[in-house]
Amino acid sequence: MTQPTYRVSHLDALEAESIFVMREVVAEFERPALLFSGGKDSIVMLRLAEKAFAPARIPFPVMHVDTGHNFPEVLQYRDRRVAQLGLNLVVASVPEAIESGTVREPADGTRNRIQTPVLLAAQEKYRFDALFGGARRDEEKARAKERVFSFRDDFGQWDPKNQRPELWSLYNGRHQPGESIRVFPLSNWTELDIWRYIERERIELPSIYYAHDRDVVVRDGMLYAVNEYLKARDGEEIVTKRVRYRTVGDASLTAAVESDADTVQKVIAEVAATRLTERGATRGDDRVSEASMEDRKREGYF
Repeated sequence: MTQPTYRVSHLDALEAESIFVMREVVAEFERPALLFSGGKDSIVMLRLAEKAFAPARIPFPVMHVDTGHNFPEVLQYRDRRVAQLGLNLVVASVPEAIESGTVREPADGTRNRIQTPVLLAAQEKYRFDALFGGARRDEEKARAKERVFSFRDDFGQWDPKNQRPELWSLYNGRHQPGESIRVFPLSNWTELDIWRYIERERIELPSIYYAHDRDVVVRDGMLYAVNEYLKARDGEEIVTKRVRYRTVGDASLTAAVESDADTVQKVIAEVAATRLTERGATRGDDRVSEASMEDRKREGYF
C-alpha cells in the first residue's frame, strides 16, 4: 500500500516556527508588545499574530517609536491597519522627548540614534517585559548573531556574550524584574521569504514599497527623497527618478532604489536577482561605521 506523502512548504515551515514563538511569548510573559513601524517586516509579524491567536484578537498592543520624520504613506497605513485589527497603539514620541529635554536632537537633524532612549523609556513606563521585533538575520551582521529570544539587562542593553543557547528550539525567557527579552520571530526569514509571504497572503503594504516617480538627490551614492526633513545641499541636483523603498525608516536617512517593480511579483523577481542587502543599499545610518548597528544594539536599539 502506497503511503500518502505530506510535504510542508518552506513558507509553511517559517510561518509555523514564527507562530510557535509568538504563542510561547504570550504563555511565558506578562506584558508583551509588538514593535510596529509600518514596514514590511512588522506588517508580516502582525499577519502572523493574527493567525497565531485567531479567532481571538491579537492579545498585546503594538508600539511605534515615532521619530517625527516619517513617510506620510507609512503613518496612514499604520493607523488604518491598527484600526482594522482593533489594536491598542502605543506611540513613543521622539519629538515629545526632544521638547521635554529627555533627549537632544543631533546637529545634523537625524533622529535614529535618539530613538533608543525613547524606546527604553516607553518600555519602562508600560512595563513591557517582551518586545517583538521584525529583525532578520540576513539584514546585517550584528543581527546575524542574534538569538530568537534576545536577553536585555535592566538598562535595556544587549551583550552578545550574555545570551542563552537555543538548542532544539527551546527558548529561555527567564528574567528578573527590570530585565526584558526582545523576541525576533522572523530571525530565520530572508527578504525574499518576506516578499513571497506577502504575495501568498495578499498582504497590503504602504505604496512606497512599489515603483513610483519621486524627486531625489544623489548623496553618498544613494537616492534620497527630497522632503521637509531632507533638503538638497549646495551643489546637489534634484532629479525625478522611478524608485521604490526596500525598507522603511527615518525619512532623513532612508534611501530609495531605482526600480520599475510596481507589483509584488516584479519586486520578488528584483529581490531574487540583487546581491546587495536591503540595509546596505538603503540605510545611511548603517554607513556611519562598520560596527554602527552593533553599537546601537548594545545601547538598547531594536
